Amino acid sequence: MAVPMLRASAPPGHLGALFHSNVKKPFHVQRLPCSPTELNPVLQAQTDETRSESRLSLSAGTHLIPHPNKVDKGGEDAFLVSGFNGGVIAVADGVSGWAEQNVDPSLFSKELMAHALSFLEDEEVNYNPRILLKEAHAATSSVGSATVVVAMLERDGILRIANVGDCGLRVVRGGQIIFSTSPQEHYFDCPYQLSSEPVGQTYQDAVVSTVEVIEKDTVVMGSDGLFDNVFDHEIVSTLAEHGDILEAGIG
Repeated sequence: MAVPMLRASAPPGHLGALFHSNVKKPFHVQRLPCSPTELNPVLQAQTDETRSESRLSLSAGTHLIPHPNKVDKGGEDAFLVSGFNGGVIAVADGVSGWAEQNVDPSLFSKELMAHALSFLEDEEVNYNPRILLKEAHAATSSVGSATVVVAMLERDGILRIANVGDCGLRVVRGGQIIFSTSPQEHYFDCPYQLSSEPVGQTYQDAVVSTVEVIEKDTVVMGSDGLFDNVFDHEIVSTLAEHGDILEAGIG
């Protein structure tokens, strides 16, 4: 039986870990030991000192702490981290309600992120996060659905964001959150979602935002499993307490 729209809940204990970096050096993507099911990239805007002009890029760390009931399969979420242009990050949260239909909720989110990665340099995408969602969604054949957020950093410091549902993003500067995405829900515990079913949302439903970032800003991205369990002031205080990207873990 097809399920056109499913509830998605994040039980207490489903936490994402946070990372940030204050290291000033040319762009690199720092990869922790990871698999396609990990999530919650947290990135630092940094000046590329190899250029004569000031250009920004992202230094990334990722982590996943799945709910205890989902540990065996590695959780239901997926992410991508790319160094293309100034850097691209995305998180897709597989909607857990599909498990009731004997569908693995992680398959859709994993395939969606894999296709998003493959389309980054596509001419039609043109570094537009909404169009990237369009192409990745159209190419995804797995049954299921996912909430998703994508952020693309231009070298001039403009961060372009598109989100569908309740995955989120925060920009932290000087101990304060200066930008926050807002979740989209049909009703409580039923977020907007990209789906294999024709009645679901599309890229046109994505909220598109832009924010100008500067060196040493920290971008925190994650599923609702992070933001439902960790308050914004806790994120800020955790980042303030740790000066290394590998130290700032929550959970």
